[in-house]
Amino acid sequence: MDHYKVLGVNRTATKEEIKEAFRKLAVQYHPDKHSQSPKTVRDSATLRFKQVSEAYEILSDDRKRADYNFSQRSSSSSYSYTYNPQGSTSQGFYGYGYGSYTAAQNKKNYKYKASSSLLEVALRYFTTRAFLLNLTFAGALFGGLMLIDTSGEALWKKHNSGKSFEETMESLEKAKAHKDTA
Repeated sequence: MDHYKVLGVNRTATKEEIKEAFRKLAVQYHPDKHSQSPKTVRDSATLRFKQVSEAYEILSDDRKRADYNFSQRSSSSSYSYTYNPQGSTSQGFYGYGYGSYTAAQNKKNYKYKASSSLLEVALRYFTTRAFLLNLTFAGALFGGLMLIDTSGEALWKKHNSGKSFEETMESLEKAKAHKDTA
């Protein structure tokens, strides 16, 4: 199911356009509006309302929308939702008063299934904010260590112009050994 087609918006739609399309369709397909309709009409309106609500939930959240768009472009992954209507008894969905479908149940009843290649998984991991912040911090630490190491060598060469560190350590060991034998 293409969430953009469900809401009747294009892929470059703004959040406001998505919200406006959702509100229009939610009023049109709301189950309370069809409570006196025949069962088939009522059931189809209820199903359409659930699809519109799901599409809005995905497309109104930036992270979910980006993930959805990424999975739609990728040819090696599949993205689908399956609805499990068991246990739908809570009250209210986004304030519309529909008694058998809520945001909490949406998370529970709609199960996200995505099969991704290793490259996609790695790309998602390496572009997360936490990973990038940790990488920046590690880079700063490594840069600081390199700076300290090179400045230590520069100080050593400034104060001990004739000898290398290894030569100095060797002469200290010899002096210590000579002192111990004497």
